[in-house]
Amino acid sequence: MSHSYNKLWVHVVFSTKNREALIRQDIETKAHQHIREQLIETGCFVRIINGMADHVHLLFLLNQQKSIAEVIKQIKGNTSYWINGQSLIPEKFSWQTGYGAFSVSESQLEKVFNYIQYQKQHHEKQQFIKEYEELIRLHGLQKKED
Repeated sequence: MSHSYNKLWVHVVFSTKNREALIRQDIETKAHQHIREQLIETGCFVRIINGMADHVHLLFLLNQQKSIAEVIKQIKGNTSYWINGQSLIPEKFSWQTGYGAFSVSESQLEKVFNYIQYQKQHHEKQQFIKEYEELIRLHGLQKKED
């Protein structure tokens, strides 16, 4: 009997449109819970969700029947629609186009989990753009110069 196992942990980061601080403390728990529900609905096991007012970090096990793009499209589309429909904030909520998605090996899972768990403390020292550039660099994805 042959089995195929496809276990892929993914660390995803995306920001609010224009990196506006729209995910304020009073709605953060509700927004993160809704993202969690969307991940579960797509068949992804959620390890942790956290972030700041202008971005979120997700760590989840990708459903092998789905692409990362499909999952993120559902999460971003559904959560912005839900936040606006619930009138959770006075302004119109939307996410920035795009996202960063990084595979995480089992050996690095706890390290990434802790990194996401302590986002608030981390951002007392480092701004989002610097953090994102560091993630890009660590994964060998820096842009090539012309």
